[in-house]
Amino acid sequence: MNIQEYNATVIGKVMITPDIMILTINADEARSEFEAGQNMLLGLYGYEKRSSNSEPELLPAEANKLIKRPYSIASAKSETRQLEFYISQVKSGQLTSRLFNLTIGDRLYLGTKISGLFRLDETPEGSDIVMVATGTGIAPYISFLRSHIIERPESKMVVIQGAAHLWDLGYYSELTFLEKTYANFFYVPTLTDADDRWDGYQLCIEDLLRDEVLQNEFNITPDPERTHFFVSGKPEMVAQVSEWLHDYGYTRHHPDDPGELYVEEF
Repeated sequence: MNIQEYNATVIGKVMITPDIMILTINADEARSEFEAGQNMLLGLYGYEKRSSNSEPELLPAEANKLIKRPYSIASAKSETRQLEFYISQVKSGQLTSRLFNLTIGDRLYLGTKISGLFRLDETPEGSDIVMVATGTGIAPYISFLRSHIIERPESKMVVIQGAAHLWDLGYYSELTFLEKTYANFFYVPTLTDADDRWDGYQLCIEDLLRDEVLQNEFNITPDPERTHFFVSGKPEMVAQVSEWLHDYGYTRHHPDDPGELYVEEF
């Protein structure tokens, strides 16, 4: 079997839940410095074993075909060799069920090209930044913060992260630490199915925004001239938040038609 295209090694694996993990890999050769928010391809051959809690594949993989998918990089942009990814398992899918079966020392494919337009560096200096996420949509924001939070002390930076349970909040500890460390950073987790121990917000992201939490708690106005929004996660949430922002005059960002709303669906 030809595994010549495997060019990276797993050096870290942290299971957040049985279906969410942080995977750290070491590239055989360093990549070029990227921009925070971009993505890379990960890949495994179809003959690789799938995780123990996966389900039958909807479309069976071809054994000798390299399955490749893009994943947002959670690492700081200066990390060009050891790269971190935040991945959710699609139990009936071809690739994530195989990625979840990897252990330390296993080999896999890492793309050579780094791409993506979900980039913080394209926002004006001094503008406030609101980052909205569900699920693995939090990954690019971790790269944003690790890469830029020190560089932008004049910008208020807010992460609004929605989940069902506390254990679904990936990077909760790191984000809480950043909020305590940087006066211009605010972390707003909200749960829809919290238990009695949770004393934070308990509503969906869309309702939290409509309740004007940004305006009342952080003095941040949804104003395209002052505040740029990044929205990343489940398509339904992305669509509803985008619609809410359109009422404030936001337009979706495109390279040839710059806007104040950056969108990435997972």
